Amino acid sequence: MTSPFSSAAPSLCGPLRQPRQMLAEQKYDNHKSIHDDAMAETLGLRAGPIEGPTHFSQFDPLLFHVFGTVWFESGCISAHYQNMVVDGESVRAFVDLPAPGATFVRVHAEKADGTPVLIGTASVGDASQHPHELPQRIAKLRAPKALVINRDLRVGQRGAAVEKIRMDFDQHMGDHYPFTLADKLQVITEPCDWYTPEGSKRSPWGRPIIPTEMISVLLGATLGEAQLGGRKPAVGLFAGQEIRLIKGPLFVGQDYELEREIIALSESARTESVWVRTKVYEMSSRTLVAEMILNGATMKASYPNYEAEAEELGLA
Repeated sequence: MTSPFSSAAPSLCGPLRQPRQMLAEQKYDNHKSIHDDAMAETLGLRAGPIEGPTHFSQFDPLLFHVFGTVWFESGCISAHYQNMVVDGESVRAFVDLPAPGATFVRVHAEKADGTPVLIGTASVGDASQHPHELPQRIAKLRAPKALVINRDLRVGQRGAAVEKIRMDFDQHMGDHYPFTLADKLQVITEPCDWYTPEGSKRSPWGRPIIPTEMISVLLGATLGEAQLGGRKPAVGLFAGQEIRLIKGPLFVGQDYELEREIIALSESARTESVWVRTKVYEMSSRTLVAEMILNGATMKASYPNYEAEAEELGLA
């Protein structure tokens, strides 16, 4: 139903879902991550949060309704994460209805009590033609003046190596992602036949596709190889993320190569951020098939030497 209030855009909304926490055992740099309850509590959080891109699954049915099959071929979702969600909380996704023929919409998600979870944008076709959430935020960033954890990093710095990656149904994706695609499909908030070996045979592509939220896993599993992180030990989280399909979908069992580059550095009162663009190439043809922008924010309080090193650098 269209809202009678002129200030509110008509929108589609999905059902309330309870996304599952699957990263409690995540490890990197020989320590647990923010998704572990105990680690989260040391940083002043009530529990380990669910990973942000988990919520992308709730948008897929809505965006498919708006755009059709092309959503899985050239769709782009760009989101700024606002508030953390813990296991057991309910979340609903919203998509503004576009004008006839439009290829760009605004999206958001909120908890059952109305607490905002994320805001963002989505489109199909050439994403560069639209004012997507993360590029707009990057354009407004001020150059950081007081980096401590990330002081060795530079805009334009590229990953140390081309990373080779694939995702099979029963493939363990490493310490960063201690579960398999098959595990995820058992609990994904929005099941889809096109994700499965059997149902995908009836899809437009005749083979199983990787769910949007699991593209983040595919591209994050080898992130350590890029060596684009700051000083350690420190604990980070996703503060914003854009997944853009250029020649999609991405397929289960397909070999890909990843190239990364730092496109921005920033800071807030509590975090230091590295904004990394990852380009995804089909290995056999070297065709660019997807890109991701990730704002990886590291919590200053998690770096044991932060205050001392800030003072040494004259930043305290």
